[in-house]
Amino acid sequence: MSALPPWPELLGAAREQVTETLGGLPAELQEAAATVPVVYERRPSAALVDDGLDPDLLGLFVGDPRGDGGHVGALPAQILLFLHNLWEFSEDDWEIYLEEVETTYLHELGHYLGLDEEDLEERGLE
Repeated sequence: MSALPPWPELLGAAREQVTETLGGLPAELQEAAATVPVVYERRPSAALVDDGLDPDLLGLFVGDPRGDGGHVGALPAQILLFLHNLWEFSEDDWEIYLEEVETTYLHELGHYLGLDEEDLEERGLE
């Protein structure tokens, strides 16, 4: 496996892919998706790994799903995409990287919209 591309390159490509993916959603989903920020990180933080999450995780939804009303002190809803992990998963292939950014974004967006793992699997977003 070769070296990781420069961060600005990985980040720019991921942002473009998420924007393109968002633009391809039906209008009602675009509206809902626009309310949850996407945060781009290199890898899961040490705190997330210490909490039991896989250090190779590709993405994560945190916070309350849409429509839950939120709780005092809860983390704000957000989608985290871990770009170094996504790149390594793609085995240095830009096409696979962009496909996986899209799939991971849609998977985590599904969690925000209240879908569980079974629902996501039925939609091919496992």
